[in-house]
Amino acid sequence: MRTLLLSLVLLLGAPLSAAALEVAATTPNMGMLARTVGGEHVNVVVLAPGDRDVHYLEARPSMMVGLRRADLLVAVGGELELGWLPAAIQGAANPRLLPGRTGYFEAAATVPLLAAGTPADRALGDVHPGGNPHMYFDPLRMGVAAEALAEVLAGLDGANAATFRANAQAFAARMAQEVEGWRARVADAPGALLYHKDADYLMERLGVPVLGYLEPLPGIPPTARHIRQLVGELEGKPGVVFHMVYESARGPERVARELGWPVFRMTNNVPENGTMDDYVALIESWVARLESV
Repeated sequence: MRTLLLSLVLLLGAPLSAAALEVAATTPNMGMLARTVGGEHVNVVVLAPGDRDVHYLEARPSMMVGLRRADLLVAVGGELELGWLPAAIQGAANPRLLPGRTGYFEAAATVPLLAAGTPADRALGDVHPGGNPHMYFDPLRMGVAAEALAEVLAGLDGANAATFRANAQAFAARMAQEVEGWRARVADAPGALLYHKDADYLMERLGVPVLGYLEPLPGIPPTARHIRQLVGELEGKPGVVFHMVYESARGPERVARELGWPVFRMTNNVPENGTMDDYVALIESWVARLESV
């Protein structure tokens, strides 16, 4: 039988290759990273939608189905998915994906995080003692994570290790090239007022000042008192206001109106089946608005 199958394969001209790895990614950005590095050798399912606040999701049966079938889980990490991912992994009953196993990968664990060492004090809001987990907004950190992911994939599929490493290196190289151009374009940007601290990584990488946050504390919605304080501090200065599609526009629009600043409703994830080009387009959308001020 084996001889017959081999003869059929050779006759049809089809290559003999291992099955693609099944990858579960927590967010569209992590799906993009896995798809970029793994190429045709991975099948990627994304667990969480890109237009929702990943902090506050709940574990759903659809997530457990994706995790149950996976050879590898690619997460942002840094406790970003803490509210739902552990429960989803438990419900999936797939021991390969447990933290510390070969099927578990956290992008945040591969790079230094901003604001690491913040005290775990609820009086300070929804903080992450290990650091700000939103590293996916830094193209260069994503390049480092891509190269780390390539090694994990190589451990699971050694036959394609060279391809994984080449793909990761190409991604990192493009990110470095794009960042150089983006930084030059926003060199004169006056600064940005953010809703949450998720875009801190991008602002730091681009060299754009963060002028404040609509949240008085991480995870706490804007209050009238805090908005008055921001307006008083920033009045007469130029800037731009950013908020995500899932965040209320009420506070950002009020601040923008009183300061005379533009306000932009933004996304922080690529489409569900996004590619490297989509990630570049995502960052480009922020750069274009920064340079328009």
